[in-house]
Amino acid sequence: MIGALRTLSVLSLLTALVACGGGEESGGGSGGAALDPDGLAASNGDPVRGDWMVRALSADPENLNPLTSSDVGASKVLEPIFPPLITLDSETLELEPVIARELPEISDDHLSYVYRLRDDVTFSDGRPLTAHDVVFTVKATKNPRVRAPHLRNYYQSIRSCVAVDEHTVRFDMREPYFKNDFVLGLLQPMPRHHYDAEDLLAGISVEELDGFDAMPAAKQERATEFAKRFNSDFNRNPLGPGAYYIRDPEQDVRTGERVVLHRRDDYWAPGEPERGDGWVDRIVFRIVNDREAALVAFKSGEVDVVGLTPLQHVRQTSGKRFEERALKRVHVSPSYSYIGWNNERPILSDRRVRRALRHFVDKKSLIERVLFGLGVPVESHIFVERPEHHDGLPEHVFDPDLGKKLLAEAGWRDRDGDGVLDREEPDGSRLPLRLEIITASGSDTGKAVGLAVIDEMKRAGIDASFRQIDWTILLDRVKNGEFDAVIMGWGLNHTPPDPYQVWHSSQHQGSNHVRFSNAEVDRILEQYRLEFDPARRVELMRRFQEIVHEEQPYTFLFMSKAITAWDRRFHGVRWYEKTSDTNLLEWWVPVELQRYQD
Repeated sequence: MIGALRTLSVLSLLTALVACGGGEESGGGSGGAALDPDGLAASNGDPVRGDWMVRALSADPENLNPLTSSDVGASKVLEPIFPPLITLDSETLELEPVIARELPEISDDHLSYVYRLRDDVTFSDGRPLTAHDVVFTVKATKNPRVRAPHLRNYYQSIRSCVAVDEHTVRFDMREPYFKNDFVLGLLQPMPRHHYDAEDLLAGISVEELDGFDAMPAAKQERATEFAKRFNSDFNRNPLGPGAYYIRDPEQDVRTGERVVLHRRDDYWAPGEPERGDGWVDRIVFRIVNDREAALVAFKSGEVDVVGLTPLQHVRQTSGKRFEERALKRVHVSPSYSYIGWNNERPILSDRRVRRALRHFVDKKSLIERVLFGLGVPVESHIFVERPEHHDGLPEHVFDPDLGKKLLAEAGWRDRDGDGVLDREEPDGSRLPLRLEIITASGSDTGKAVGLAVIDEMKRAGIDASFRQIDWTILLDRVKNGEFDAVIMGWGLNHTPPDPYQVWHSSQHQGSNHVRFSNAEVDRILEQYRLEFDPARRVELMRRFQEIVHEEQPYTFLFMSKAITAWDRRFHGVRWYEKTSDTNLLEWWVPVELQRYQD
């Protein structure tokens, strides 16, 4: 399972519409045919090279800058380009080296981490990767002028990062963090010679970047100039040490059409999918904004792997012809969807209002009607199979009458008889209870949820509206807090959770896009990061979940199952029990079944 620090913030805490659209989405469903219950496709013989894998993306990646992009589409494209220092083994969930030649050496006080790198790693332009590139990557991320707040919080406790020699890098930390070996190891090294050709960050240390305002003016100027260029000049031309690369940005990156990745012939870990190599010559991402269009493209052979909606699974992908063409698998999707309430909006800053609004959401009905029963209502952000998950939270209740009663107790009544609840303000004016719920265009699940919720709200006297917005515009509005409520989702990984990025009050410009602030939650999240006792971490996380449940910055919806369909010509398809996921780099096509020539 090749992962990366950006994966931790984008996929593990996914700023995308999981089960609601975005990326290679998958829904859940029942029925259908051509299922692969054992999780294995035909894999006789040894893997061979050749052919292409065509995947569907529901929207253009926000950009292809390895630090500033934060959407799932960009993450999928960049993952084969930027392997990490270490990763998680898909079978054991244990850490294993990738660019590092071994796991880190950790000091007894958990404040020093030494990573020794392989000496044969090269970037796709042939230049060698060294410890100086790792240090540069840390400095670029720590630079407060670089637009990467979603990643920067993971680096907060790094006091220094230095190259001990050409292939050894040492991190010294300000404080212990129970996931440091994992988070530091998921760093994706960038080539300094490509992203900082003029060496603007040379002579500027990590410590100085942490105290940016106190730096000498000349260094501030250079760091600011670097960030300006980095933020604007590298959105279409990524260059990394991975097995795949963009050969020609003008031809390979076409807005609204495709992103094409080519396999390197000189990859430094040939035939090792667990270290980032793949068997196909090209990975082609086709931009297909509509879920129905994606299925049509799959059926016609223009796309090789696609996520299906429940309706598509049940009614549109069965029969002899489909079975001859494809296999399907229903699998757990470690993710959840939610309605996020903007806590800075005057009508939503009162937790009594947020607590009332949840009663207009009929989760069970939505699961039955939209997910065909393949979904589980959730009350927490933590994966239900993790020990930190709090299964004792009060169960969600759909009760519009109770919701209206709670609103009345919070001061919302229809005072002027116009059918809309309002609140009397200190200056004597009346504030109507008016809000808009937004989600991404092309999100069938998000649309079904939004329309159902506003219908119940309108019946109760809330002036509610719903709108679907282009994905890139939605991301921008969410980041800037320009919304009332949004239907989105987060993905989860299989390591102990660390929700700091989403819930700490310091992350309002990061992933805490609902602008939630709670002093006790801040204290818990800070203490949790320093706690090495798993049992104590469980206690802290359960208290945290209780507070979030009481405050309702999110109304959690459900965790759906996912359905993936793929072309039968691919062999070596394996689904891992512990992750319910597959490594697409392991997939290969026998010579006689290959469709494309590079």
